Amino acid sequence: MKKLIMTFSLLLVLSIVTACSGGSSSTDGEAKGKDSITLKLAHTGSDSHQYQIGAKEFADLVEQKSEGTMKVEVHGNSTLGNEAEAIEQVMDGTIEMTVVAADSSLANTVPEMNLFGLPYVFEDREHVYSKLDGESGAKLLGLLDDKNMKGLGFWEVGFRHLTNNKKEVNVPSDLKGMKIRVQPAPVWEAHMKALGANATPVSFSELYSALDQGLVDGQENPLASIYSMKFYEVQNYISLTGHNYTPAVVIMSNKAWNGLNEEQQKVVEEAVAEAATYQRDFLTKQDEEIISELQEKGVVFTEPDRAAFKEATIDVKKALENQVPSDLIEEMSAK
Repeated sequence: MKKLIMTFSLLLVLSIVTACSGGSSSTDGEAKGKDSITLKLAHTGSDSHQYQIGAKEFADLVEQKSEGTMKVEVHGNSTLGNEAEAIEQVMDGTIEMTVVAADSSLANTVPEMNLFGLPYVFEDREHVYSKLDGESGAKLLGLLDDKNMKGLGFWEVGFRHLTNNKKEVNVPSDLKGMKIRVQPAPVWEAHMKALGANATPVSFSELYSALDQGLVDGQENPLASIYSMKFYEVQNYISLTGHNYTPAVVIMSNKAWNGLNEEQQKVVEEAVAEAATYQRDFLTKQDEEIISELQEKGVVFTEPDRAAFKEATIDVKKALENQVPSDLIEEMSAK
């Protein structure tokens, strides 16, 4: 009988030890889970848009650099809202990150970003990158600090070109009376007015439909956007004006940023910078391929008189006198 009791007691002790061991394993798993972080990044582009190209590379780099302890969920196609809504959500900490055009809705929060709505500030990509990746770009990103956001860097949207479904555009007068979709910022209205066109604000996510239904005659965007959003399906003419360069600003909420430790912050910063290099190289090569493919599809390309466009829009900067300091414009345009 005593032997039976001892056996039972031994089994009971073993079961308790096993249970405790199982509890420890669960706790370790929970602790590991707490150390892992998932960041949501929202954007409005399609699955092949410039935003997505940068975001996917960024997500891959974050996971690699953090050895799997950090992940990025990319939510494109405006699934979490348009750019204005995404910015609001980042500001209040609802989502951790977004990437948006500098001179679109972001300019309503940080007026100095309207700088990128000014025509012919930059001559070429090398000129752009020297400014964005230097002290000038750092100053602009720093302006987001007071808006409860952290500016992490600049990816690329690209040099912008005009498209329409009516006729070839070679000089500014060819645009007279056309309804051209613009971003929701005053500088774009001034820009189109200077060219004799009627500025018509339309959300980027609704632009294809607006072009298809004839609500607007044309729009202006980089070749990569025209291609990825399939605007060429409803636009017959592309005029390579190269009138503006639009950077994509990568933003994180201060709440999310401050919730990272120094090592995690370093991972994010390095991944943003490396994704920028990758995306820029990818898009530079893609431009020539897009022109060739769209010409085969019947799209008509024109090389406009850029000097005439530059002259016609020289006074657009007056629309920004109360928003963008003149010395900032001079600093960014100087080579």
